[in-house]
Amino acid sequence: MSSSKTESQSEREIVLTRVVDAPRSLVWRIWTDPAEVTRWWGPTGFTTHTQEMDVRPGGRWRFVMRGPDGREYQNLITYLEVEAPARMVYRHGGEKGLEPVSFETIVTLEELGPTRTRVTLHSIFPSAKARAFVVREYNAIEGGKQTLARLAEHATTLANRAGERRDFVMHRVFDAPRALVYEVWTGVEHLARWFGPKGSTLSGCRLDLRPGGTFLYCMTFPGAPDHWGKWVFREIVPGERLVFLVSFADAKGETVRAPFDERWPLTMLSTVTFEDHAGKGGGTVVTLRWSALEATSEEQKTFDEGHASMGQGWTGTFEQLVEYLGSLRAR
Repeated sequence: MSSSKTESQSEREIVLTRVVDAPRSLVWRIWTDPAEVTRWWGPTGFTTHTQEMDVRPGGRWRFVMRGPDGREYQNLITYLEVEAPARMVYRHGGEKGLEPVSFETIVTLEELGPTRTRVTLHSIFPSAKARAFVVREYNAIEGGKQTLARLAEHATTLANRAGERRDFVMHRVFDAPRALVYEVWTGVEHLARWFGPKGSTLSGCRLDLRPGGTFLYCMTFPGAPDHWGKWVFREIVPGERLVFLVSFADAKGETVRAPFDERWPLTMLSTVTFEDHAGKGGGTVVTLRWSALEATSEEQKTFDEGHASMGQGWTGTFEQLVEYLGSLRAR
């Protein structure tokens, strides 16, 4: 590509780097294996469906990305250079019916040792205007960072031979600024208005927002006994992340077994992240991840089998959050 006289090379580029705790050969494999690449490719909350993938010079990868808001993005990558396991060059776009973006990307994988790899993504656009378009319309820089973060997580999981434990994970896009979404997760007056499945109400809420502090609440369903729950905060990164222990409790805040099943894990670890939505429309992506903490095999099995009902409950909760955010923005 040749740059215009008024544009420098840097005005047409996006360069992103991430160090991954996994061998270079593994990182290369999960980037070129169609069964693996779709498990991490795309920003937070996105899924990818491969229609064809032929990783060789002149080969193509045609795929559809689906955002957490349901929007679909048709994509095509054409490989220009493939030098396993260190480098590949590909062209993104170039056909009708695809997203209106076109650029070339150089991917380099640099060994930093037997178990660490530096990944560099160097995208070059035909003009500064074309670069500005993808940043503005698709939030491309944030999307690239989130994609590399997903790559790192997946590669590390495989490198550590993890994966026996199943986490519960949900993504949801909210049409509101990240600062506001974070605020309604961390203000007791807000939580009392939306937190909990549809049909439930909260009372007796007490919140101490600090590492080691707790959120204690009483949840009521029509025709059912009240039950108490609590969060114990482990990590708080304002505007970005909340990490806390989740358990059922009594009115004094003491941890108790779940009222519906003695085999349910006594304590769970919850991580809630807040990220800018990397796609059209803007907004905030909330990712919710729960895992059973120090669970017995029976408790882990019960937790795994309960993912569907957890999904239903959190879907209703998120619907209430959508409505509440809408009411705040309408003021």
